[in-house]
Amino acid sequence: MHPFRSHTCAGLTKANVGETVRLSGWVHRVRDHGGVLFIDLRDHYGVTQVLADSDSPAFAAVEKVRSEWCIRVDGVVKARDESLVNPKLPTGEIEVFIREVEVLGQAEELPLMVFGDQDYPEETRLRYRYLDLRRDSMQANMKLRSDVVASIRRRMWDKGFREFQTPIITASSPEGARDFLVPSRLHPGRFYALPQAPQIFKQLIMVSGFDRYFQIAPCFRDEDPRADRSPTDFYQLDMEMSFATQQDVFDTVQPVIAGIFEEFGNGRRVDQDWPQISYADAAKWYGTDKPDLRNPIRMQDVSEHFRGSGFAIFAKLLEQDGTEIRAIPAPGGGSRKFCDRMNAFAQKEGLPGMGYIFWRERGDGDTENLVVRALVGAEDYDKFKNRELEGAAAEGKLKILEALDQGDLDRVHFLTNAYFGEIEAAGPLAKNIGPERTEAIRLQLGLGKGDAAFFLGGKPAAFEAVAGRARNVIGEELGLTEKDRFAFAWIVDFPMYEKDPETGAIDFSHNPFSMPQGGMAALEGDPLDVLGYQYDLACNGYELISGAIRNHRLDVMFKAFALAGYAEDEVRSRFPSLVNAFRFGPPPHGGCAAGIDRIVMLLADEQNIREVIMFPMNQRAEDLMMGAPTLPTNEQLRELRLRVLPPEE
Repeated sequence: MHPFRSHTCAGLTKANVGETVRLSGWVHRVRDHGGVLFIDLRDHYGVTQVLADSDSPAFAAVEKVRSEWCIRVDGVVKARDESLVNPKLPTGEIEVFIREVEVLGQAEELPLMVFGDQDYPEETRLRYRYLDLRRDSMQANMKLRSDVVASIRRRMWDKGFREFQTPIITASSPEGARDFLVPSRLHPGRFYALPQAPQIFKQLIMVSGFDRYFQIAPCFRDEDPRADRSPTDFYQLDMEMSFATQQDVFDTVQPVIAGIFEEFGNGRRVDQDWPQISYADAAKWYGTDKPDLRNPIRMQDVSEHFRGSGFAIFAKLLEQDGTEIRAIPAPGGGSRKFCDRMNAFAQKEGLPGMGYIFWRERGDGDTENLVVRALVGAEDYDKFKNRELEGAAAEGKLKILEALDQGDLDRVHFLTNAYFGEIEAAGPLAKNIGPERTEAIRLQLGLGKGDAAFFLGGKPAAFEAVAGRARNVIGEELGLTEKDRFAFAWIVDFPMYEKDPETGAIDFSHNPFSMPQGGMAALEGDPLDVLGYQYDLACNGYELISGAIRNHRLDVMFKAFALAGYAEDEVRSRFPSLVNAFRFGPPPHGGCAAGIDRIVMLLADEQNIREVIMFPMNQRAEDLMMGAPTLPTNEQLRELRLRVLPPEE
């Protein structure tokens, strides 16, 4: 028999009853049932219940074992009593009567328990990651990650891609984040860099004549940590194609990504129709270029309804250039309590608040009946004309009579609903702008009784992000966001350039190596009007993919960089490999990169990316388990001819 096991802890079934077997694993849980000791023995594959009674020669040894000891047991497989079968376990029909036990590795008192779902501080979990990884949820996440990567590889090979590895030690590159620098011993005072991405290498692979490249590539960026981003390193599906258009990239990538989510999504719906939304529309409709389309709310520009209105804050705001008022519809949010809660949300976001309107049932609908009948009967017309009304109702009556006299029945219906309909608008903002404007807003947004709308104003760049977060909160709180769904969208038409609001200088807003839409001709006009063949794939509020059709023409590249203030000599010195390679017949090419960590995070239904990374850093970019980063020794510094400055106070 094998020295450690004849079967795994998931490998025994009723067919093995009567066999003598050997299992090895960790003591998941010990239960003492009055002279009978039960152990749930766990390995990477599953759990088997083993037991020893007082007659067993191993009973005394079994009494000593504790949680997370690593042990080997020999025993006989027996069928469980029918009433004791555990249908949740593949091994739930059997148990193993221990005849011999050997302790392979004892465990001291545990800093965190593996059994159960207790919450522990992240610092403890990362310091003892090897224990944390023993937990069922973490085992499942890491197995999922491995299976996803294997499936991606198969799918890319099936599409005619070949996998090539690119260097890990290279030159510094302008990917938009800080490089990790590596000092050179052989070249004192000079530094390599860890690649932020294989961007330049994969373009050079296309220049080399390889048609379809991919790689599960490690990338290194010295970034501030976030819940959905590692502060040091991450893995991506990196790919590039020659002789490809933007649509070719989409058509190639979509079945790979959709297939992964279908295979590992646990039955959640995977959208097959992936809309292409311009960057400008994504910002306007969703407040972000990473929209969560499981939430059906789409924001709208309602500026015209507030221009010259009685709500002075918005009316005066709209007198300034570049300002607008956006509405966030909230179907089902038509209560003062919910509106006040969202107002408090806006204040937490640093705003004075959010204007709102909600629509409710009007108390008296009798007048509306009179108006409707007035369309067909002179007698009722006289009754309505002579009816004494006050305030807004009186104003509405006069406008309705005027519209009736003009024969404008559409206007009559509109005014009837605004002033006397079954639904009335409520809230301070509604009182300020009056029934006609609130009714026009309601009709534009497609809202009704029991619904609400929230409003933010100013220059869009200043409030779009908050509006986007408010949209997400509204969708969550009102139950509008579909949880069991993966909703994808390509975000396209990114602007190539942006203006620094303080200096007015023009610089690249996204990938500087992208081909501008329209080529050289597009670069002759206003740089802020230039769009690039750049694209992202958003899923459930996260960016999964970023890519572009590359600028492979040197004349267009030099012009594009010149608009951002880079002289040709500087481009040649900063990117010598690309510039030199593009002198020798570069093909049109494009590609993208998909974040492996983020894909697995979504599939595992986790909110924090560290839950799907085997050995992640903490929020301060520290490896608590390994003790990194460390201080170099004086010998290392001398060898590298480096001196470390003390940190600034």
